Amino acid sequence: MVFQNYALYPHMNVYENMAFGLRLRRYPKDEIDRRVKEAARILKIEHLLNRKPRELSGGQRQRVAMGRAIVREPKVFLMDEPLSNLDAKLRVEMRAEIAKLQRRLGVTTIYVTHDQVEAMTLGHRIVVMKDGEIQQVDTPLNLYDFPANRFVAGFIGSPSMNFVRAGVEVQGEKVYLVAPGFRIRANAVLGSALKPYAGKEVWLGVRPEHLGLKGYTTIPEEENVLRGEVEVVEPLGRRRRSTWR
Repeated sequence: MVFQNYALYPHMNVYENMAFGLRLRRYPKDEIDRRVKEAARILKIEHLLNRKPRELSGGQRQRVAMGRAIVREPKVFLMDEPLSNLDAKLRVEMRAEIAKLQRRLGVTTIYVTHDQVEAMTLGHRIVVMKDGEIQQVDTPLNLYDFPANRFVAGFIGSPSMNFVRAGVEVQGEKVYLVAPGFRIRANAVLGSALKPYAGKEVWLGVRPEHLGLKGYTTIPEEENVLRGEVEVVEPLGRRRRSTWR
């Protein structure tokens, strides 16, 4: 298991921390040495084996904690929010390292996180839970494209999905979602699903990347127009994020 708070013994150096579990199980010294050095090589911490935890950065401590689990050569890794104590830049780097490590070792890994970006980038199958109950189990892309309910739809994706209550109007073969300030024509697939809800209200969910500013998008402007007032614009380098109402 890899813990959120590393759980390293402060009085032991890196080598001793990684070897501790094997020594408790009375593995031969040469086998312990082989496993520790191999794990250190994989994690690129060979030069840190004689240092104490207080002499390490957060990312280095996390690598040692992972090394301690690797030397056991387990059938399953359990990772409990292992990156939550790291700064944003280091978290991105370690996320990539964990993905490469998992592919290299080929060991089943159960990874617990509240960060949906981590879940989407690391998971082959994701279990979304709320209040101890499973909401959906699926691949990352299916969770994103076909969420089972509003909670999953709002949890997966950054920035999160926009939600608004809208009425369903059916005019022949055309189906519209209508609310104060907008009138959106549904495509054929969505329209067919919405026809039984004619005259009723539904939740409309729209992801931010499916919205565009008039004059700056290829989205047809004859229909599907929403009017609002931009309140905040956040420059993020290659893109900008706007908050509007």
